[in-house]
Amino acid sequence: MSEAHNAEIADQHTAKVIGVSIAAAVGGFLFGFDSSVINGAVDAIQKTFELSFLVNGFAVAVALLGCAVGAWFAGRLADSWGRKRVMLLGSALFIISAIGTAYTQTLWDLLLWRILGGLGIGIASVIAPAYISEIAPARYRGALASMQQLAITLGIFAALLSDTVLQNKAGGPEKDLWWGLDAWRWMFLVGVVPAVIYGLLALSIPESPRYLVGRNRDEEAARILREVTGEIHPLERVKEIRLTVKRERNSSLADIRGPSFGLHPLVWVGIWLAIFQQFVGINAIFYYSTTLWQSVGFSTDDAFTTSVITSAINVGMTFVAILFVDRIGRRVLLLWGSVGMFIGLVMACVAFTQAVTTVVDGKPTTSLADPWGPLALVGANLFVVAFAATWGPVMWVMLGEMFPNRIRGVALGVCTAFNWVANFIISMLFPQMSKVVGLGWIYGFFAFCAAASYFFVRFKVRETKGIELEDMDAMADSELSALKSKYAAKSARVT
Repeated sequence: MSEAHNAEIADQHTAKVIGVSIAAAVGGFLFGFDSSVINGAVDAIQKTFELSFLVNGFAVAVALLGCAVGAWFAGRLADSWGRKRVMLLGSALFIISAIGTAYTQTLWDLLLWRILGGLGIGIASVIAPAYISEIAPARYRGALASMQQLAITLGIFAALLSDTVLQNKAGGPEKDLWWGLDAWRWMFLVGVVPAVIYGLLALSIPESPRYLVGRNRDEEAARILREVTGEIHPLERVKEIRLTVKRERNSSLADIRGPSFGLHPLVWVGIWLAIFQQFVGINAIFYYSTTLWQSVGFSTDDAFTTSVITSAINVGMTFVAILFVDRIGRRVLLLWGSVGMFIGLVMACVAFTQAVTTVVDGKPTTSLADPWGPLALVGANLFVVAFAATWGPVMWVMLGEMFPNRIRGVALGVCTAFNWVANFIISMLFPQMSKVVGLGWIYGFFAFCAAASYFFVRFKVRETKGIELEDMDAMADSELSALKSKYAAKSARVT
């Protein structure tokens, strides 16, 4: 067989893997869309239901509690039902949430629909990276797993762009648009379209080979490995997968216990990666950017436009991560990202401390005079650039591949749940704390977390570039044995 023919076959398999990964990553699009569509509706919801800043923050953030629950159970549901069926469940929850939120009449049913949508987001946040990491060959698994974050950024961009178009059409988010529905209600209703597309795509992709092996469907798993990923010796790979599946089949929370404060040390690494990704404040921008820029003197139209520009930057820089994550590695990108985020957040922090409040027509009005307004914009967008090119996608890549197979599902669910809880804390408290302590202090806290993330990655995170998932077990066992020996030696010295 000629080299040209072999290259053609390899290209065909690469195209298939990319296509399947894109279909799975549409869940990330819904994740980004549903979590950010609230951006343009925040003020309108507060006015419609006459909410305090704290309650309004809770209405925005309550979906994240659903996310945490969805993430917690998604791995176990996927092991029982299969990856495809759980994707369909996520699609259905998105559709129900979008329609329910659009027609909500009280605060309580708004919260209910937001929680249901959160369950869908939580499911998508776990299933997409897990599925992609399971079906993608190691040589470009990082780039394909980064598609999840690219889809998230595209979802954020689509949400903010549709918010802007709808509010411009109506003349304001709280104004009537079509069929007796206010523009902010249409912002949520638009989400039905990508949710339906996600469901249809989930029906078209193959099941995960690892799930099939776990269900003793070896021939089907081998066929998918051969036809989709181009595995030369699919039956041998099935045997390798079976060895790890046997160990992970009965995995539970008990399996992630270890000598490091009660947990396996790798689980703590994953948890802190998940927490730092949120505590640098990225979603304070993508949930509240429109309100944020209005609060410092931007007009409604300018605030919406600025939010769209920021989300477009977010999309563009995610391609940087896709290009480099498998070339220079995950760890280096995280380190550089921490430095870039710190610089941008310090710039925004300094700018926001210079905000001036004046009374106009009896109402307090806050503004940022030159050069502080431009500095805040540059700092915030520099932060987004650094985050989108590094921590945004790379954290999800790491969580999808850093754990041994026997605990991957449980560990991924736990770490993702922590990610959503951290997101909830920041998102709920941001509006209230903005009024109590001011934006300068808040962005100072975010900058501190960015600095801390650098040292955490430098001393605690190991590189996973180019390592097959089946080889993670030996590496993790070696590290765990070394840690147990270290603790045993310490105990011996104490006694």
